[in-house]
Amino acid sequence: MSQPLLHVALIEPEIGPNAGNIGRLCLGIQAHLHLVHPLGFSTDDKAVRRAGLDYWKHVNVTEHAHSTDFFEWAGDRDIHLFSTKAGKPYTQCVFKQGSVLVFGRESAGLSGALLSSYPSWRIPMPGPVRSLNLANAAAVACMEALRQISPEHF
Repeated sequence: MSQPLLHVALIEPEIGPNAGNIGRLCLGIQAHLHLVHPLGFSTDDKAVRRAGLDYWKHVNVTEHAHSTDFFEWAGDRDIHLFSTKAGKPYTQCVFKQGSVLVFGRESAGLSGALLSSYPSWRIPMPGPVRSLNLANAAAVACMEALRQISPEHF
């Protein structure tokens, strides 16, 4: 893949199967996956491979040693953060090819400092749960981005 449609970044993800599912999602929508250390699992772990099934070896993935390294890489790209603490719903976001969708770790999300530094979006949750599973949240946001970038698929 020369230029990915999207970049999906997981900042300090803790659960291997979530990363595996998101890796499979990235492969399916021609996105590049970024895993930002520390990770709560090994990328060689069978749980990641199992969740990604036999697709994991084909996932375009980059590991960054620290969030500083990742945001240095991201530079002035079109960066969008996703958090339950964000004010605007993700449906108001305008995505473009190469946008970077950033998600925090399962137990704590993204820091307030990050959320105040970049455009941040929430997925509305009118029910009694505080948030979606990380892999589900990534799928919701990525599908909306794909719908905007490649409407011919819809």
